[in-house]
Amino acid sequence: MSFTKTTEEDSYYNHLEKMSISELLNNINSEDKTIPLAVEKVLPEIEKLTQIVIEKLKNEGRLFYIGAGTSGRLGILDASECPPTFGVSHELVVGLIAGGDAAIRKAVEFAEDSETQGWKDLQKFNISEKDFVIGIAASGTTPYVISALQKCNDNNIKTGCITCNQGSPLSKTAKYPIVVLVGPEFVTGSSRMKAGTAQKLVLNMISTTTMIQLGKVKGNKMVDMQLSNNKLVDRGAKMIMDALQISEEKAIKLLLKYHSVRNAIANYSDDTETH
Repeated sequence: MSFTKTTEEDSYYNHLEKMSISELLNNINSEDKTIPLAVEKVLPEIEKLTQIVIEKLKNEGRLFYIGAGTSGRLGILDASECPPTFGVSHELVVGLIAGGDAAIRKAVEFAEDSETQGWKDLQKFNISEKDFVIGIAASGTTPYVISALQKCNDNNIKTGCITCNQGSPLSKTAKYPIVVLVGPEFVTGSSRMKAGTAQKLVLNMISTTTMIQLGKVKGNKMVDMQLSNNKLVDRGAKMIMDALQISEEKAIKLLLKYHSVRNAIANYSDDTETH
């Protein structure tokens, strides 16, 4: 299947209302299977962008995601999961959406059409050359995002983007563009589907690779995760048990004392209360 068409063009399918539930599910699934292959084709571009992000964060910089609608929500989702997963500050990865926090749950009319608000939103965080900004927009035509990246470029702030249309204004504006060509959506123009999935995959790759490179994973474990619920406490205790070959009781005692899998393991040999 060719992906020369854009996300806004007519679906490869028609008369959806006449399809059975089984037909709808199978056809959606068939389209979804193509997304990882489209992402694979832009791995070199993802690597280039991620290398810069890692360099920035290693030198006291921050990563910003900025988008509107589904794209904005995906950026906020990825940013919000970094602190509990990797134990980093909420200020290290920041997600911004056109229309502000209210737009996370409900669409804010015409918010994405502003050509000034994106930069204003970034300025609230005292953005500087130390930081990196990724614009997220499936169509690559969102004024809120494009104008923000243009101002970043003017101020020598590195920029990247995740979009799904070749030659879009956003991909031409960003210095490190990632363009995942997923083609038309199953429901024409519904970019929350294939385009949204592609953006989520790329965001996962960028943030996870970055955090691993920053030392936030040991082996294959989230040793810096926040112990925000019982499930995570149990998971942390099992990590400590496996690493130190100790009982569950001792592992839990260590974990509750040091509030971190990494710190519990590092201080085990000096800890007398658990021996």
